[in-house]
Amino acid sequence: MTGMNDSPQYDLLSIGAHPDDVEVGTGGVLIDLVSRGYKCGIVILTQGEMGTGGTAEIRQRELARAAEIMGVDVVTTFDWGDTRLEDSYEHRLELAAVIRRTRPKLILCPYPHVGHGRRQSHPDHVAAGIITINAANLAALKKADLPDERHLVTRILHYFLPHGVTPTMVVDITPHFEQWINALKAHESQFMNPEKSKDYIESLTAMARSFGHQARCRYGQGLVSVEPIQIRDLMMLVEGQDTDQG
Repeated sequence: MTGMNDSPQYDLLSIGAHPDDVEVGTGGVLIDLVSRGYKCGIVILTQGEMGTGGTAEIRQRELARAAEIMGVDVVTTFDWGDTRLEDSYEHRLELAAVIRRTRPKLILCPYPHVGHGRRQSHPDHVAAGIITINAANLAALKKADLPDERHLVTRILHYFLPHGVTPTMVVDITPHFEQWINALKAHESQFMNPEKSKDYIESLTAMARSFGHQARCRYGQGLVSVEPIQIRDLMMLVEGQDTDQG
């Protein structure tokens, strides 16, 4: 484990399997929340050493640069094995200790179920989602063998949605689009590598447009809640929304 930030409490943690996951799935969301004054941190579960481009050391530097662009802290990075990430009690305990220490109200993590077909989910992403859910449960247990006081996360939301899974909500990231793209480009070994034939920035832009189209904004990032969300004021769902259907 590397880089535990000294700041004790966060509004939100975004957890990913690899050094660029959080930026891809939630980068615009984080930038938006930081702009509103919330304190956000990211936790990465592997070093990303199996990526086609870069090394573990290079990817750590890229992660730090991307976090700086987004205005978030890299709370910690684990070394649990790129392409070998698995849910285990030890992993749950280590991540639960981070959750207790940082005490986030909200956690974002990958969708914890496997997709199918050509767009099937990366097994590390699925494992990251499962580990996070189980770690959050442990963090809330009074008798868990963990430091710090127990902490109950208010809500867990999921990104990296498999094909066929419709987002529960879409966050409008249009005002932060360029900043988000710059955070992605900080991962030069992955997204700006001339040895790769695929234009990843264009693909991620298209994905953001697709989410945005679903929610009537230009660019968005989609999230899923597996539990019903309590709404105290139903009119909050229409405040500030563009009612032009044309």
